Amino acid sequence: MGNIPEIPVDSNGKTIPVIGFGTAEYPFGASFETLRDSLLHAIKLGYRHFDSAALYQSEQPLGEAIDDALGLGLIKSRDELFITSKLWCSDAHYDCVLPAIQKTLKNLKLEYIDLYLVHWPVSVKPGEYELPVKKKDLLPIDIKSVWEAMEECQKLGLAKSIGVSNFSCKKLETLLATAQIPPAVNQVEMNPLWQQKKLREFCENKGIRITAYSPLGAKGTLWGTNWIMECEVLKQIAEATGRTIAQVCIRWVYEQGVSVLVKSFNKDRMKENLDIFDWKLSPEDLEKISQIPQRKGFPGLEFISEEGPYKSLSELWDGEI
Repeated sequence: MGNIPEIPVDSNGKTIPVIGFGTAEYPFGASFETLRDSLLHAIKLGYRHFDSAALYQSEQPLGEAIDDALGLGLIKSRDELFITSKLWCSDAHYDCVLPAIQKTLKNLKLEYIDLYLVHWPVSVKPGEYELPVKKKDLLPIDIKSVWEAMEECQKLGLAKSIGVSNFSCKKLETLLATAQIPPAVNQVEMNPLWQQKKLREFCENKGIRITAYSPLGAKGTLWGTNWIMECEVLKQIAEATGRTIAQVCIRWVYEQGVSVLVKSFNKDRMKENLDIFDWKLSPEDLEKISQIPQRKGFPGLEFISEEGPYKSLSELWDGEI
């Protein structure tokens, strides 16, 4: 496979591969060996960005796969990889952030990660790494102090860049009002059925990069749907171009100028998902995709509770879904 193009991830010249490999496999932590072997195969195919999280229990198998890749000579140095991980809601407290990234680094057997993200604008009582969370454990997030601790992770060199995930425009505004270091990335659900036009425009104006997760709808996960694979518009474009629906979706996200995470442990599809660089969607295809009715696949109902800080989806997303 050829090299995956890279785009800037911040104003300091750091770059991120435009296609990354996701490691969330539900139920989390069920298949260490399968995950490690799939990650090693992904490195063989040319994937260089790997997206992990404390929640996914994928950090240790990723660390093993990196070790194996170095031992086999697939990569000469860890610096050839771009590794992302995320702070889970139970660690979204000022005093928990530094211990959390230190645990992540120990799991990965790395001295630094390239990108560390606040996984959700949500806090829960410390201790558990689980989704769904227990509604009784939901707490208001003190984003100002959590972000100060994230900034400390970057200043200490434990994370080269820091960012957020699942943040609305309004929550980004709140964060930017007190941040010394602005978030480099907002990782959010984005695909032809949830195109995120308003959020993308906001982030572009603020110099925040978008990384798209669930570009194919995340079928087979706790939060996934098969809406994308059943979308007639996408089926027609795939047939007309001789591509798969997955390739059409990944190419569409790529053409929006953002980085994208793909996840399949099927070896043929892992290869197929990289085959998006030597062709383009036509203006007609792009126009058809722009007309697809929008519906969010993962609204985050798990974080809504009458007794919690977010009593409605409107409060979690600030009316943006």
